[in-house]
Amino acid sequence: MTMQWLTDLLVYFVVRVAICLVQAMRVETAARLARGMAWVFAQVLRIRATVVDDNLAHAFPHLSAPSRRALARRMWEHLFLLVVEVAQTPRKVRETNWRDFVSLRNSDTMVRLLLSDRPTLIITAHFGNFEVAGYVLGILGFPTYTVARTLDNPYLDRFVNRFRSGTGARIVPKTGGYDQIVEVLGRGEAMAFLADQYAGEKGCWVEFFGRPASAHKAIALLALEHDAPVAIAAASRLDRPMRFEVDVPAWIDPRETGADVGTIRDLTQWYTSQLEEAIRRAPEQYWWLHRRWKDTRKRRRRAKQAA
Repeated sequence: MTMQWLTDLLVYFVVRVAICLVQAMRVETAARLARGMAWVFAQVLRIRATVVDDNLAHAFPHLSAPSRRALARRMWEHLFLLVVEVAQTPRKVRETNWRDFVSLRNSDTMVRLLLSDRPTLIITAHFGNFEVAGYVLGILGFPTYTVARTLDNPYLDRFVNRFRSGTGARIVPKTGGYDQIVEVLGRGEAMAFLADQYAGEKGCWVEFFGRPASAHKAIALLALEHDAPVAIAAASRLDRPMRFEVDVPAWIDPRETGADVGTIRDLTQWYTSQLEEAIRRAPEQYWWLHRRWKDTRKRRRRAKQAA
């Protein structure tokens, strides 16, 4: 127990020192550093290289192996830039200057839904800079409740949550937070979800980039039970670091569309397809290192038959 506490504290110290160094850099310098780190992780260390290449080969079968490697390197660059942007956003982005960093698209849809007396589910993915999107939404006066996994390191968990709640957002733990989610929706407020995470063998199986993927049933279930509109949100980086477009490319209302999304699977497939469409527009900004397409169902069936 004591050793774990010491390890967590040392990791936290190293991360905080790194964040301080990044905050002291010019954005352009940090961007060059991110490019170099991406080359190291993709070409030298080859972190999760097999998983990334397999995911890209299935998602974009027309890409050659060199093109996939280039895309993987750009993904790593995006991930390091995301860290840089999260570190610098609290110091740079304010109520008075947010337009210098963020442009809004289809914002009238989001504003209308958030001002409604009905609850709203905001669905996004590990795409673009989803952390900055939540931060900016709070600046605009629409802080949301966000479901997030509690980090194993308690010091890092508190540090990350301080950023997330910097403009009023409230964090609901992914494990054990269902009752709080129900309370929030019951009050007619907004909940935000990262909806591209593997949900296990008993999840809702849908098509994502042409392959079966397990998604959590709870999101669609909450929308149908609470008569809540579902809005897709995407915050993609534009031509340079610290410059984003926050878009609401699609939304759906179970009350108006009726049988089109009348089941958990229909609604889950709908928002999964919408997320895929957004990712296809900037695939380098998606986390392809996730084991999103694990499918153990056939393996288990074969094991049972053999037994």
